[in-house]
Amino acid sequence: MQIGLASPDKIRSWSYGEVKKPETINYRTLKPEKQGLFDERIFGPTKDYECACGKYKRIRYKGRVCDRCGVEVTSSKVRRERMGHIELAAPVSHIWYFKGIPSRMGLVLDMSPRSLEEVIYFASYVVLDPGDTPLEKKQLLSEAEYRDKKAEFGDRFKAEMGAAAIKKLLADVDLQKEANELKEELKDATGQKRTRAIRRLDILEAFIKSGNKPEWMVLDVIPVMPPDLRPMVQLEGGRFATSDLNDLYRRVINRNNRLKRLLELQAPGIIVQNEKRMLQEAVDALIDNGRRGRPVSGPGNRPLKSLSHLLKGKQGRFRQNLLGKRVDYSGRSVIDVGPSMKMNQMGLPVPMALELFKPFIMHELVKRGLSANVKAAKRKIDRRDNDVFDVLEDVIKEHPVLLNRAPTLHRLGIQAFEPVLVSGKSMRLHPLVCTAYNADFDGDQMAIHVPLSDEAQAEARLLMLAAHHILSPRDGEPIVSPSQDMVIGNYYMTTEDKGREGEGMIFKDTNEAEMAYKNNYVALQTRVGVQVSSFPKKPFTDEQRKKIMVTTVGKLLFNRILPEDFNYINEPTADNITKGVDDRFFLDPGEDINEYLENAPLIPPFKKGFLSDLIAEVYKKYKVTKTSQFLDRIKDLGYYESTISGLTTAISDIHDLPEKPDIIKKARKQVALVTKQFRRGLITDDERYDRVIGIWNDAKDEVQNKLIEHMDIHNPINMMSDSGARGNISNFTQLAGMRGLMAAPNGKIMELPVLSNFYEGLSVLEMFLSSHGARKGMTDTALKTANSGYLTRRLVDVAQDVVVREKDCGTDRGLEVTAITNGNEMIEPLYDRIMGRYTMKSVFDPKTGEKIVGKNVLIDEDMAQKIVDAGVKKVTIRSAFTCNTEHGVCERCYGRNAATGDRVEAGEAVGTVAAQSIGEPGTQLTLRNFHTGGVAGNEDITQGLPRVQEIVEARNPKGRATISEVTGEVESIEENPAERTKDVTVKGETDTRTYTLPITARMRVAEGDFIHRGTALNEGSIDPKELIRVRDVLSTETYLLAEVQKVYRMQGIDLLDKHVEIMIRQMMRKVRVMDPGDTDLLPGQLMDIGQFRDANYKTLVSGEIPATARPVILGITKAALETNSFLSAASFQETTRVLTDAAIRGKNDPLVGLKENVIIGKIIPAGTGMSTYRHIKPKEVNVSAYSIKDLEAKMKEEDKQN
Repeated sequence: MQIGLASPDKIRSWSYGEVKKPETINYRTLKPEKQGLFDERIFGPTKDYECACGKYKRIRYKGRVCDRCGVEVTSSKVRRERMGHIELAAPVSHIWYFKGIPSRMGLVLDMSPRSLEEVIYFASYVVLDPGDTPLEKKQLLSEAEYRDKKAEFGDRFKAEMGAAAIKKLLADVDLQKEANELKEELKDATGQKRTRAIRRLDILEAFIKSGNKPEWMVLDVIPVMPPDLRPMVQLEGGRFATSDLNDLYRRVINRNNRLKRLLELQAPGIIVQNEKRMLQEAVDALIDNGRRGRPVSGPGNRPLKSLSHLLKGKQGRFRQNLLGKRVDYSGRSVIDVGPSMKMNQMGLPVPMALELFKPFIMHELVKRGLSANVKAAKRKIDRRDNDVFDVLEDVIKEHPVLLNRAPTLHRLGIQAFEPVLVSGKSMRLHPLVCTAYNADFDGDQMAIHVPLSDEAQAEARLLMLAAHHILSPRDGEPIVSPSQDMVIGNYYMTTEDKGREGEGMIFKDTNEAEMAYKNNYVALQTRVGVQVSSFPKKPFTDEQRKKIMVTTVGKLLFNRILPEDFNYINEPTADNITKGVDDRFFLDPGEDINEYLENAPLIPPFKKGFLSDLIAEVYKKYKVTKTSQFLDRIKDLGYYESTISGLTTAISDIHDLPEKPDIIKKARKQVALVTKQFRRGLITDDERYDRVIGIWNDAKDEVQNKLIEHMDIHNPINMMSDSGARGNISNFTQLAGMRGLMAAPNGKIMELPVLSNFYEGLSVLEMFLSSHGARKGMTDTALKTANSGYLTRRLVDVAQDVVVREKDCGTDRGLEVTAITNGNEMIEPLYDRIMGRYTMKSVFDPKTGEKIVGKNVLIDEDMAQKIVDAGVKKVTIRSAFTCNTEHGVCERCYGRNAATGDRVEAGEAVGTVAAQSIGEPGTQLTLRNFHTGGVAGNEDITQGLPRVQEIVEARNPKGRATISEVTGEVESIEENPAERTKDVTVKGETDTRTYTLPITARMRVAEGDFIHRGTALNEGSIDPKELIRVRDVLSTETYLLAEVQKVYRMQGIDLLDKHVEIMIRQMMRKVRVMDPGDTDLLPGQLMDIGQFRDANYKTLVSGEIPATARPVILGITKAALETNSFLSAASFQETTRVLTDAAIRGKNDPLVGLKENVIIGKIIPAGTGMSTYRHIKPKEVNVSAYSIKDLEAKMKEEDKQN
């Protein structure tokens, strides 16, 4: 798809007629005025197949032009596409090309935007042809100077003002000659001059290559938009509401007509000039109101929305109408919990179902002969006849629907379900999918969409069904894990107790134990024995099968819900899940079970995290179907048992802590001592503050530890927090211990602690201190949401064209990965980094030298564990960083698809998934730039969300570290107390460098250390732009990857490397040409690495000198705007600038990304939209061939017949 400048002839060829009058419609007859902005002769009839005077009506006259009123008989839809034009009485400059930065006209003419403005708005004359006078071409003359020169030289020179003069100058430019001169000039130009020359050359080359003519930047004729896109509607008071564009067009037409009249009357020059200037301003306002001077405003002093405003921003054409559309067959309602649903079901209220599936019901009613025609069927539905409900049941069976909850932060925000009819008006949602939607039932609403075509239904069923979405695409961990009631139910059920009724009974099998439980012989928590031989399918060893296993009744029942051949789960350990039950739980026949139970410790119950691990293992072994069945069983069991448990909580569950007064007394003593030291001047105020904070934090920890000691395992509040169902130990500390220190509004911790707990009640002062933190929490959350959302949007925009395009790109480079650490703290272990990735080189055991994994092998969990166990520290893997695939990645460099646990398939939109995976947890990151508590020499380092933004936008980091530019030994570190600095000298092989740092800087190197270039000398963040200059691209990419992981992992958010790799690779796509060699590239030009390679390949083949370039790192906003697709860039930000540039260059959009295809209404080239899948047609067997379109057509036909 191509964009370019329109020539005056092109504009006239689009037009169906000239608009000569500013009138819109006749207010008496409400008919459009002739030759006006809504003229039916130009734009087409307002009524379908009916001319203006009514002589011709009906479709049979289609295409005829009425001889009376001159209107063509056709569909009124043409009023949305037919354009008109206005012939201008004087040329007018297009504000985009004159006012944009840089001014395109200014660059072509080599004039400053200031001079251009003076000429265009009639403040100065410009010399067009100096003749034989000493004047120079393009020289500006003021009114007075012009008069003097005219008196002096007469007609020997030619000077004019206004856009007409600029048009002549533009037409005079010999593009090729100018370009050649500039190329010569570039050979020895430097500084500002060189930069300006490069920019001019760039624009001139753009005009030459695109075939656009510079004089087309000045308009002789302007197009008029189709009237139905700038409508005028009558309101109920008889008044009219009209689009702002009509007012702007009217101003242009009025001024244009007045100018024509003045020219006919041969009015004085000054009056004509003034009118021309006003016409120029009117056209400026029409194209981009407010770009120059004060915006033209309408009633109520509101600035009018011009053509540019229709495209810009969230409410503009791109984002509002092209990237996001309202669709039919959708609805929204409040959601409610549906605990009885299966994993892939949702409850659909009957009134909604009737409306959403109306066409399907109507079709079925007619097909079954229950209604004579479509209209009768419609009436039947409106009357709610009994037949309708029978049909409805059958229609919705097997017809999936999509549910979406805003904000849709990742792809799990839209999932497919099979509808089940429910009473009431709220939709029912399965409790386990709440995590993915981040939904709760306190009034949340969700939207529902009905997929209509067979293909859409198949895709919903096969790819989007909720039962398939077990794993999170972010980290490959299960996202559907039981919560709250379900957790507490399973926790209660798997608890063990000493001395419960029936302890030591031995049962034949689970059924017998269950019968004993139902008859109150044993409790769920009773420890009993069971014959192992009663589990024929479970993978016990032959030795174990002959024995009795010690377990509890609850665990026997819990194991019933697991797949038959899955390991028996007897204790919450990873080994039990993977390897089976430990031998210590087995007794030989005849051994005394009571004696065994006397000494056996109690096994802890199953908590939330363990259930999650269990689900992951079940998924790994059995894939989707069995896992979703298991999930439904775990949910049902959890709800049932939590009801049976009768868990309650009361104020009596909270007990006072007897040791608390002593702990507080001790802390107060220590604080008094520190204050005394400060008063004597032994410590600074900062040290005093830090110690006081430390003392109170220790006191709170001591209270917490004492509480844990006193805690009763059967206390319901403890059970809730211990199981992971709700709350944690710090909540308990605040209830029964002390609240501790609070943060002030500025984020600094206040020295005054809140000593009370909620059980005792807070004093007025304590309540006041507490409220700061609560308010800050609320405001932070609100701000974080907006920031995080904007980050996600930028990430999606920069990576949306990254799709898995091929199986193997054949690269010979890989990425060497090691565990990411921060000092002694482990950030991301090697296991996490290599799991689910392909090896680039074989991995060998460092001790024995035997091969563990071959080359190009997908590392699974077992292999990864083997590699780590063997003590391997570095593994070279395939990575997106080193992938050679254009506009995407290959399957091998990407590795495993985290959401399915299988190899990634061609067509997977991995860029969008990566953006969502990084953006979605953004709301959980902190919003602060952390203060490290006033310790001297600790620069503020950014953390949390601002740090992620700093990295991906490639900004200069706060608290920047100085890096060494040479590889060598640290020769000396000398302090200079007078200047409060220290000098670090690094001696390289060829040269020695000295770096000056502040005296407070904390060093990362010591004298005598051998360091490589790019090593940070002091603590802080490295500037990636410096690193890429000193080192290479891969080192910079690796550094940025580690930095992003630090932020997320420190907040406890797991994120796969591959997502971050894709984002960082998008930032490194471009190179800047340093020396063009024999290619036709321009020095300083920014271009894609792929395009640069292609250009060089051609030169090398023909034996010429190739170009040289150096890699550039772009922030994601800049990278998104520099993409090859102008549609994608224009819909992102700076719409007018992107379109101005694209038009001049005559850019061609290759339509490889997702956004540009959505914008022009094509199927996206990803997933099932990939060209490889497009030719597959569904095989239809016994399908009633009808579509919604046919149905609508049928209804129209019936309407006509009636």
